[in-house]
Amino acid sequence: MFTQCEEVKQLIKEQNAQLVDVRTPEEFAMSQLPGAVNLPLHEIHITAETKLDKNLPVIVFCRSGQRSQMAMQLLQSFGFGSVYNMGPYQAWYQCPDVA
Repeated sequence: MFTQCEEVKQLIKEQNAQLVDVRTPEEFAMSQLPGAVNLPLHEIHITAETKLDKNLPVIVFCRSGQRSQMAMQLLQSFGFGSVYNMGPYQAWYQCPDVA
């Protein structure tokens, strides 16, 4: 189940949630969401501990939602408590920005 874009934008605004793109660097370079960091799924086990704050919510996304689902499970296994899967990055554009 994917987290709705309205909730994602609310988490970013109200709880300083971290927006994480788990696509490849090449995919990330072609289209980036505002404020997102690129932690490719195949490297997340190495980079998550140093690049992300465990005290803040983490929102992961990718192209289709499959890699972000795996990333969410990995991050939870690493001790990240609040991890959300936005699914495909296009979902970002399906709702207005939070005022």
